[in-house]
Amino acid sequence: MKNLLTLIFAGMIGGLFTFGLLSLEKPEEQNKYNQSPSAVLASSNSSTNSALPFDFVAASDLATPAVVHISAIESKELAQQRIQERRKDSRRNNPFEMFGMDDFFGGDIFGRNFYGPKSGTASGVIISEDGYIVTNNHVVGYADEIKVVTSDNKEYKAVKIGTDPATDLAVIKIEATGLEPLQYGDSDKVKVGEWALAVGNPFSYLTSTVTAGIVSAKGRDLDLIEGAKSIEEFIQTDAAVNPGNSGGALVDSDGQLIGINTAIATPTGVFAGYSFAIPSNLVKDIVTDIIENGNIERANLGIGGYDVDEELTKEFSLTVDKGFYISDVENGSGAQFAGLLPGDVVIKANGTPVDHYEDLSEVLKFSKVGDQIELGIVRNGKKKTISVKLKKKL
Repeated sequence: MKNLLTLIFAGMIGGLFTFGLLSLEKPEEQNKYNQSPSAVLASSNSSTNSALPFDFVAASDLATPAVVHISAIESKELAQQRIQERRKDSRRNNPFEMFGMDDFFGGDIFGRNFYGPKSGTASGVIISEDGYIVTNNHVVGYADEIKVVTSDNKEYKAVKIGTDPATDLAVIKIEATGLEPLQYGDSDKVKVGEWALAVGNPFSYLTSTVTAGIVSAKGRDLDLIEGAKSIEEFIQTDAAVNPGNSGGALVDSDGQLIGINTAIATPTGVFAGYSFAIPSNLVKDIVTDIIENGNIERANLGIGGYDVDEELTKEFSLTVDKGFYISDVENGSGAQFAGLLPGDVVIKANGTPVDHYEDLSEVLKFSKVGDQIELGIVRNGKKKTISVKLKKKL
């Protein structure tokens, strides 16, 4: 009986896992793993790829030259600035807090130093012949010194073009010509069960590593990316991905880019069977925006409220039975400046009907500071259109 209970308990423990972003692997700790952002892989392509390929040689030949090794370092000055901003945010939320744990210990109770300069290594994907490279925001977002090594061992200094924390994407650039970029595939055509190839630099020293698996799910929203405006539509796969794969390529059997590796599900800090990639169609849109406009700063509309239902309609004598009822308008928000009021009911956003908050959220999810949003509202039984210029969240 004792042996049976022991086996059952061991099975229960073995079945538990947590979702987390894998941290970049530090060069000086190549065999240690912690629990910050890391890599993902995604999937395959159209129905023409449904048959099992003989091998992945052609896809590997296309993808490997386009995947680079990235080293990112944060200067002491930038680290100090980040620390000060973090403390200001903390004390704004808690004005009675004069000192934080880092003031005394330089980290948390486990001795981890979150406040010293950061550094790490990961992967990136060449997307143009003249040196544009896409990677994860968590790979380079903190850094002011970035080094890139291509698959033929040429080393370059890179500059940061821009980042989008909401999607965990970033674009950097090296001064080079005649590079071999990966071509975008159509991630919307990816099907569960299709083959996928992950290319990256796991554990820093295993450069240009290729692994294969199948797409096991699409459209995963796992709340891995921090922030209220995070956008997650992950492709899930079982190709092996580990620390250092962050920002690497997920390609189909034709060697086309269908995702950027971003996260894994793991109880140990290393690959445990499932990984997640940002779909290429989302990557393409965000990368284009970053190259044209630099850093993307997501905006909030600045309203709170409830979905209209039968009970709400009766309570406030509303003339509509669908929409989003505004109960609160945030001070200093774009909504307040545009003249939105508590009691208004949003029924359209940029011409799209709003039956529930999810409809409004879908229209706004890619919105940025400075964008104009046309809202159709009902106020005191009368329909109005109000243009809202989105502002930075206070």
